Amino acid sequence: MTASDPTYPAFPVLALIGVAVVLIPLPWHFQAWNSGTCLYMIWTALGLLNLAVNSIVWRSSAINYAPIWCDISSRLIVGVAVAIPAASLCINRRLYKIATLSTTHPTKAHRQRAVMVDLAIALGIPVLQMVLQFIVEGHRFNIFEEIGCYPYTFNTWIAYPLSNLWPLVIGLISAVYCALTLRAFTRRRAQFGDFLKSRTSLSVNRYFRLMALATMELLFTTPISAYGIYINIADNPLEPWKGFADAHFNYSRVGQYPSVIWRLNRLTIVSTELTRWSLVFCAFSFFVFFGLADEARKNYRKAFWAIAKFFGFPPPLSTGAAIKYVRSY
Repeated sequence: MTASDPTYPAFPVLALIGVAVVLIPLPWHFQAWNSGTCLYMIWTALGLLNLAVNSIVWRSSAINYAPIWCDISSRLIVGVAVAIPAASLCINRRLYKIATLSTTHPTKAHRQRAVMVDLAIALGIPVLQMVLQFIVEGHRFNIFEEIGCYPYTFNTWIAYPLSNLWPLVIGLISAVYCALTLRAFTRRRAQFGDFLKSRTSLSVNRYFRLMALATMELLFTTPISAYGIYINIADNPLEPWKGFADAHFNYSRVGQYPSVIWRLNRLTIVSTELTRWSLVFCAFSFFVFFGLADEARKNYRKAFWAIAKFFGFPPPLSTGAAIKYVRSY
C-alpha cells in the first residue's frame, strides 16, 4: 500500500535529530544535579525514538509485524504523555524553592533527597500511569498506517481519573508553581542573583532559561491535554463501566487501520499528529533554550567530531596543538 503522508520522512528525520539535541548535553546536566531537566531530556528522547521507529516501520502498512514491540511502544506513549508534564513540574518545583530563597546551602544529602523526590514524580507517576492504563485498555493496541503502534483506551468514565486527566492535572499543579515562582521572584529580585551564586549550581541566565522552558512546555502541553479530553468526548460516545471483564472482552484483538480509513476522521488526525509533533516541539524548545549555551556547544562539537572521526574525518588541531606540531618540525 502506498503511503499517503506527503510530509514523510519529515517526522522521523526531525524526531531523530531531536533525540540527538536533547541527549548530547545530558552529562552536563547530570553533573549539575538537574534531575528534573535530566528526566525531561530522557523522556523526550525515549518518546521521539519510539515514535520515529513506529513511523518508519509502519510508513506504508498497518500489519502487526511486531506485537511485543507494540505492547511496549503503546505503553511508552501513555507514560511519556504524563512524564513530560511531570518533569516540567519537577523543574518548576525547583525554581520555586530557589525563588522563595528556601534552599539552604545544599549538602550531598539534600541533593540526593531532591533527586529522589524528582524520581518519584517524573518516573514513579508515569510508571504508575502505564500500569493503571491496563484497567481501561479495551483491547491490546491499535496500529495506524504511517503512525505505528498506538494505545487504545476504553472511553468510559473511569478512564478519566485513571488515565486521561493525569497530564492536565499535573500541568495545572505546575502552573500554580510557575505563578508562585514569578510572584516570589518579583518580591526578592534584589537578593536573587547573590543567592543563586552562593547556594545553587545555577547562574541567573540558566535559571531564566529553565523557567522559559518549563513555561513553554506548560503553555503548549496543558491546552493539548485539555483538547485531547475534548476529542475523546466529542469523537466517541461515553460507554458505561460494567466491570473489568466486560472492558477486556476480546482483549487480544489488535485494531489495524490503513491511512485511507483513519484519515477520514479529522479528530483522529488532529489527536495522533499532535501526540507526535508535540514531542518534536519539546525537543527543539530545549535546544533553543539550552543548546546555544557555551557548555552545550562544546558537547555538540565533541559529539560531531566523534562521529566525523568514525567516518575518517579527524577534528582540526587546536591552536596550541598546531603550534606544537609545527615546532616539532
